[in-house]
Amino acid sequence: MSPVSRRVAVGAALAGAATVAAASPAAAGEATDRGRQTAVGRLYELARGRQRAVVAGVSATLLSWRSDGEELLLTHSADSIGEGYMGKTILPWPNRIDHGRYTFGGKEYSVPINEPGRDTALHGLLSFTEWTPVRHTRDRVVLETQQHPHYGYPFHLRFRAEYRLDAHGVTNTLTAHNIGSGPAPFGTANHTYIRAASGKLDGMDLELGASTYYVVNDRLIPTGTAPVEGTPYDFRQRRTVGATVMDTAFRDLRRGPDGLAVVGFTRPGGQNVRLWMDSGYDYLQVYTDDFPQGHAPRSGLTVEPVSCAPNAFNTGDGLVTLDRGGRWQGTWGMRVH
Repeated sequence: MSPVSRRVAVGAALAGAATVAAASPAAAGEATDRGRQTAVGRLYELARGRQRAVVAGVSATLLSWRSDGEELLLTHSADSIGEGYMGKTILPWPNRIDHGRYTFGGKEYSVPINEPGRDTALHGLLSFTEWTPVRHTRDRVVLETQQHPHYGYPFHLRFRAEYRLDAHGVTNTLTAHNIGSGPAPFGTANHTYIRAASGKLDGMDLELGASTYYVVNDRLIPTGTAPVEGTPYDFRQRRTVGATVMDTAFRDLRRGPDGLAVVGFTRPGGQNVRLWMDSGYDYLQVYTDDFPQGHAPRSGLTVEPVSCAPNAFNTGDGLVTLDRGGRWQGTWGMRVH
């Protein structure tokens, strides 16, 4: 596989990304501390028309999204840490770093192994960090946190996440700002699961316009890429998930004239969902929820918007390098239809 990397200069944002205005002192003063403290931090309730959402402070998690009273996400109680990184904002890298080691700027670094069975560093460093509220209104919440430098990741980034509701669904915009003294490698994903309305995703239809998938070894580290044509991973035309098992990354996404890539979920017994993402997210990770710990297998499907490929800190495949003072921004969302 040929590594692909992206460098973001000072003040630059990826094309097509939506804008999040910097909070003024007055806006910062509107930050609220609504709701009780839970295992997943403070809870921020959002409402607009028929749409409802709950965002948890830990990992800027989308804990719940309801439309016309129907819960559309596979989720967990706020009094539990949950499983499978449900709804979390993954930073400063998504997926895995092989052996927890990488080289950047000619220097070798090592980050903690938190998936010892596969000898990998999984899903970054901020999955259990509570974010600070900047603004919370009836239909919008803005949260912020920092990744402070440490030995394995000696880079200093500030992250801001905005969730907002409209009449049809929920939108998330993430901004990353390098506030350190030099360039920094960066990647992100969101790990939201769509709930199977019938209780099992086998009857769900999926349309995913990606023409390439990643071939992996037994530790889920990519060894190359292959066309989806003629494989069980070809969902370019809508079809039923059935017994297909995936913990699979995809790239070469089909985009419309508006620059958006769209994934369709047809959910028998419930409302249908479309997940969309702008050019900040060029990859998808799909997991069919086959090995849960606290609920029945295959109760939902995660199709994660991802900014880079698995193990990108070693391959450079989609890796963003933020120059000193540089910014990156990406937007994704979900709508009922």
